[in-house]
Amino acid sequence: STQRDKATMKFSLLALSATAALGGTDAFLAPQSPRSLSSSALAGYGIGSWNKKQSSPSSSGGGGVATRNPWEDANKANTVSKSDTFIKSPTTATKKKSYGLGSWSKSSHVSSGGMTTPGSSAVANAPPATGGCPFHANYDAIREELKSIMDNPSWDDGSLAPIFLRLAWHSSGTYDAATGTGGSNGAGMRFQNEAADPENAGLAPARAFLEPVKKKFPEISYSDLWILASYVGLEVTGGPVIEFQPGRMDHPDESFWEQMSYGRLPAAEKYCCPHLDDSNVSSSLDETGKVKGWEGLCTHVRNEVFYRMGFNDQEIVALLCGGHVYGRCHPNASGYAGPWVENMTEFSNEYATDMIEDEWTLVSHGDTWLDEQGSAELRPAPGNRQFVNQKKGVSGDDPNQMMLLSDMILAWDPDFRPILEMYAEDEEKLKVEFGAAFKTLTELGCGFP
Repeated sequence: STQRDKATMKFSLLALSATAALGGTDAFLAPQSPRSLSSSALAGYGIGSWNKKQSSPSSSGGGGVATRNPWEDANKANTVSKSDTFIKSPTTATKKKSYGLGSWSKSSHVSSGGMTTPGSSAVANAPPATGGCPFHANYDAIREELKSIMDNPSWDDGSLAPIFLRLAWHSSGTYDAATGTGGSNGAGMRFQNEAADPENAGLAPARAFLEPVKKKFPEISYSDLWILASYVGLEVTGGPVIEFQPGRMDHPDESFWEQMSYGRLPAAEKYCCPHLDDSNVSSSLDETGKVKGWEGLCTHVRNEVFYRMGFNDQEIVALLCGGHVYGRCHPNASGYAGPWVENMTEFSNEYATDMIEDEWTLVSHGDTWLDEQGSAELRPAPGNRQFVNQKKGVSGDDPNQMMLLSDMILAWDPDFRPILEMYAEDEEKLKVEFGAAFKTLTELGCGFP
């Protein structure tokens, strides 16, 4: 136990000192307390105080509080960074070469400006994480600690719940029922191969926010902590209360990746007809207003992702309706932009109702009219498309909202649509069934009875 505590402290200090070494003068809005990480610990992520009402990030002068968008700088250290909590295994260089990560780029997902790519060697050499002692952990105390950090006015829309939910989802969503590989057991995103999945871009800050909790409670594994953080996030935001099952064990090294592969997480536009002209994105729509090739995208989401894990259609719709009511997309992370719903830090069935009731317009990065109409936050990165609830030349009071192409398939597919309509009519049913499906998702591959 003493050796584990020393190793954990050494690991945490290494991660924090590496973070501080990256520099940055952002002042953290919240005072130093269990509610926040220190400003030096977060400087490497560029996490200062961001006011979403600002049209662009700015920094204050004269020692005032910096007001810059945490996402803009957080993703400079995106998936592989000196400031992240990665463990470099002896076989990393070999595996990087075999997966071609040295020349990795995905302009359709992440902007390249200032970002450390997965081909970089900027990885902290840290001791392997312990598996944790699940039967000795004080989960009530850990819950309270997580609740104390959940509301954070310096982060995004003021809550860490959405990014903790995404961290848990993406660590769990790699499960493959046929091979029994992947899933939340192991916390594989601590290692650079899994972290380098383009769909995991922007999750480094989530792991950083949980590092002080891990340091304070070293008996909990990273795998359990990431899942528990998402459960607490759902609970404090009015979502389902999910019974937590501990016992996940962390991978000791990166050898697990030999049985893994990229492509297990959903991609927002996979198999859709590509658009080549930013000035005429509507040309990629068919006569019914659906994106050409949407059927292929639907097959990807349904068969390649969720059926692969063992979910049925109703569970798929429940997971998307419950999960995408939280948070927003960021051009520097996923490449998409904006929130799905107006109240993105509270559980509701707003995602389902808005998808059905609102009118949606397909846009791309070239649609600069969004900026002119006060909707710049809805313009995706170059190469990406999404739907927005705004129309060119029409100003109104509607809050800025968007839907991914992979969201819209729920309204377009004849089997998904009735389930979507059911949840739009019954929020309590969604809450119950999303909670059940999310618990299943986060326990896949864990071997729980």
